[in-house]
Amino acid sequence: MATSKQPVTVPTGASVDDFLAAVPDARRRADAERLCGILREVTGEPAVMWGPSIVGFGSYRYTYESGRTGDWPLAGFSPRKQQLVLYLVGGFAERHASVLARLGPHKTGKGCLYLKRLDDVDESSLRELIDRTVRVHNGVDRASERRG
Repeated sequence: MATSKQPVTVPTGASVDDFLAAVPDARRRADAERLCGILREVTGEPAVMWGPSIVGFGSYRYTYESGRTGDWPLAGFSPRKQQLVLYLVGGFAERHASVLARLGPHKTGKGCLYLKRLDDVDESSLRELIDRTVRVHNGVDRASERRG
């Protein structure tokens, strides 16, 4: 009997404000609240809880080579215990290396940007990465060609 696995990370009706207020570390909570405002402003989308721990903004539909499809936030973040995790476009480290070079201390994963403290990074570079992510997901991937 074949079953289809349902995605766990989907938009929920949970309160973003309640989620952020419950972040135990005061500094991480303040960074998360500030980051939430930045993402809201740059994406032009409201904050929505995706699953129990991701704050997402907007959404896009993806399709893997296998044909599997799903929905994911245009951009999002999670205030983890050790760092802030931003969910951006896959391959952004290669696409936007020059912006990452200006960002400040960070680590990257396939589609994740890891920041210890928001005050340690260049906010204009962070805003540019978020904007470029939204452009890519909306099919307007010209920023990397123009700005490098």
